[in-house]
Amino acid sequence: MAMASSSRNGGTRGGSMRPTNSGANPSNLRSSSFKSRIPSSAPAPRRSSSASLGGGGAGDNGVPGRVRVAVRLRPRNADECVADADFADCVELQAEVKRLKLRKNNWDTETYEFDEVLTESASQKRVYQVVAKPVVESVLEGYNGTVMAYGQTGTGKTFTLGRLGDEDTAARGIMVRSMEDIISGTSLDTDSISVSYLQLYMETIQDLLDPSNDNIAIVEDPKTGDVSLPGATHVEIRNQQNFLELLHLGETHRVAANTKLNTESSRSHAILMVHVKRSVVEHEDSVSNDNDNSSHFVRPSKPLIRRSKLVLVDLAGSERVHKSGSEGHMLEEAKSINLSLSALGKCINAIAENSPHVPLRDSKLTRLLRDSFGGTARTSLIVTIGPSPRHRGETTSTILFGQRAMKVENMLKIKEEFDYKSLSKKLEVQLDKVIAENERQLKAFDDDVERINQQAQNRILEVEKSFAEALEKEKLKCQMEYMESVKKLEEKLISNQRENGRRNGEVNGVVTTGELAKLKESLEEEIKLRKAAEEEVSKLKSQSTLKTRSGEGEDAGISRLQKLLEDEALQKKKLEEEVTILRSQLVQLTFEADQMRRCLDRGAPGNSYSDTDSLPSRHSQARESVNGQKAPFATLCEQVGLQKILQLLESDDANIRIHAVKVVANLAAEEANQEKIVEAGGLGSLLMLLRSYEDETVRRVAAGAIANLAMNEVSQQLIVDQGGISLLSLTAADAEDPQTLRMVAGAIANLCGNDKLQARLWSDGGIKALLGMVRCGHPDVLAQVARGIANFAKCESRATTQGVKSGRSLLIEDGALPWIVQHANDEAAPIRRHIELALCHLAQHEVNAKEMISGGALWELVRISKECSREDIRSLAHRTLSSSPVFRSEIRRLGIHF
Repeated sequence: MAMASSSRNGGTRGGSMRPTNSGANPSNLRSSSFKSRIPSSAPAPRRSSSASLGGGGAGDNGVPGRVRVAVRLRPRNADECVADADFADCVELQAEVKRLKLRKNNWDTETYEFDEVLTESASQKRVYQVVAKPVVESVLEGYNGTVMAYGQTGTGKTFTLGRLGDEDTAARGIMVRSMEDIISGTSLDTDSISVSYLQLYMETIQDLLDPSNDNIAIVEDPKTGDVSLPGATHVEIRNQQNFLELLHLGETHRVAANTKLNTESSRSHAILMVHVKRSVVEHEDSVSNDNDNSSHFVRPSKPLIRRSKLVLVDLAGSERVHKSGSEGHMLEEAKSINLSLSALGKCINAIAENSPHVPLRDSKLTRLLRDSFGGTARTSLIVTIGPSPRHRGETTSTILFGQRAMKVENMLKIKEEFDYKSLSKKLEVQLDKVIAENERQLKAFDDDVERINQQAQNRILEVEKSFAEALEKEKLKCQMEYMESVKKLEEKLISNQRENGRRNGEVNGVVTTGELAKLKESLEEEIKLRKAAEEEVSKLKSQSTLKTRSGEGEDAGISRLQKLLEDEALQKKKLEEEVTILRSQLVQLTFEADQMRRCLDRGAPGNSYSDTDSLPSRHSQARESVNGQKAPFATLCEQVGLQKILQLLESDDANIRIHAVKVVANLAAEEANQEKIVEAGGLGSLLMLLRSYEDETVRRVAAGAIANLAMNEVSQQLIVDQGGISLLSLTAADAEDPQTLRMVAGAIANLCGNDKLQARLWSDGGIKALLGMVRCGHPDVLAQVARGIANFAKCESRATTQGVKSGRSLLIEDGALPWIVQHANDEAAPIRRHIELALCHLAQHEVNAKEMISGGALWELVRISKECSREDIRSLAHRTLSSSPVFRSEIRRLGIHF
């Protein structure tokens, strides 16, 4: 929309939009002089900290940003159309090239360049987009920003900056459009916007939102130099309508007067301050370890608050008293306005000329704007001019003010601070969730305890009932047996009496002495039997009485009996564990004593590691029989039971756990026991020990047991499926003990010999773990590493020959080649033999040839083909070199004979 020459808030004074008057014929003019000091494309010279209007230099993290200046031409008003009808406009705009020509007279012009040149037909929307929108976007990003209008009275500063557009929305000024973008670019939930509306009148800062607050003090931070107005009213903005109401309120309190140049001339500088607080989350960069394909770890995000400020300044117009007709109090107002504008111009001149002193304290206006020129804010200045040749002097002064402002460069900085309140609130919410979850778990635990107690009570009642029933049945049974015994004895007694009477009746008086003696003996025997029967009846009665009494006390002793039974069970379990441990210790000591005796018999020192190419000989010797009998650990397994030994791996006693894992490791050394251990869950228990315990002895022996199990193909697959490679890799990275590293290296080396596990072994980090263990430098460890590399290279060579695999070796991918070449001629025979085999297998694949040549492996292959002590390796190296075109070509080029 075209800009009319307006009153305070855009009231039209008269006049219409028309194209620029070209004035005299250009052919009658002399060639113009070019006075643009700062080209639009070149950056202005950077201000030093001592000369900046902001009082402080840019920090190391500042972003340079020159003050951008736009010029806007007001169309002629009604008075100018009449008075200047015979005269051309004093300015000519060339918007396409962003130039302005100022006519000094009919034959001489001066040309100036600006960042933007806005003609009288430029709409309010375009003015906002080229002047203020970049500043508003910077404010939303966290930078401070300033938009200021400067010019002669009546040239349209208030129209450009403060027009509300109640009747026509297209006429809205920069203030209204800026707030629209700020509200749309923020969130009401996490961000906040507050506004202060002030005027600087007669060197006094007054609050337009609270007229009673008419003398606000300026406070400066002695450390940072930041300027603040703690006494100003701050109103939080929730929507655009709320903001428009505040602008209406402020405009009613602003001082204005009627002069010859403007029917409603602003007599004060209006300053609208918009404070924006935004919550942002800063994400840290991911950090990775030294390995290229390792997983990344991301640090947690930090909640931050960015505070920025947008300052919109509608300066009062500069005027000459004889033209404005000011007198009396208006004359004093004009003097104050001109003095403050003069002070602002002096400060900008000092900054533009790199003066060591900037007169900041000459005016409150310069103190308020210290951050806008040479400070940390992004600043846009729009200078407004009129076309009338009668005001050529004021127009020239305005243009030169804008040219000097273009030389000022600011260093933009974001003001961030850690959002402790947001983080505290977030932690409180998390804490409440944890407390609620803990209460739920506690309630569930109490319910489980109650349920278990109820079940125990019911079980006790059932046991008591069954025990009472059994006791009653036993009591009845005893009573029945007693009655039966008494009945039988009475019947026997009667039968004996009858037999005796019958015999006495049959005696006819003729009884020999012998028969009488026999009868006496028989009678005495019957008497003894009767006495025995009576004693037995008495005994049964007493026993029945005792059982009856004991039955009455059974109910009271049930709880004590159950407790005694539980104690007996616990004691029995402990005794069984102790017996098992004592047996295992006895077998271990017997085995070690037998080892020492054999060593002494041979006259050799008691070293149990006779061959570095395999796991400890102690394990291999455990497979043999001692004196024709079974191995002691096999005997122990039969006596105690494998399941019982595996259960001891989970014992709370550290000593029991250590002895148990030693026994399992020795059992795993026997091929016949490996499948049984795996079926009984021993592999999972060993992996659990490797994962959970930091005791070096437990980890070493567990790794040795896993290495023994890894000799079985079925066990190898289970180790991989249960994450054994990752656990072995972690153990290899943490352990420092050479024997532990040897066990881990031996386990991985055994896995390397399985063709089906190549890809999984590489992806889970097994090869890198193997190479990482060379840091130990122990010969036994290096021998196991070399064996694993040889096994892996052999499987790769076989897969390549069968067409299963293509591409270069995974060993080369993981950087194993330099170490292989370095140890190809190692002094230790086992290391050298394995490395020589690995080189031969790697060389069989043509894709590896070029990297092996560049890595120096060709010379080692030639040496192996000539000097290797083993005929099979020497022949393999010779065949490999002869069959490879790449190797043959390089050998011919180097002139090597082999």
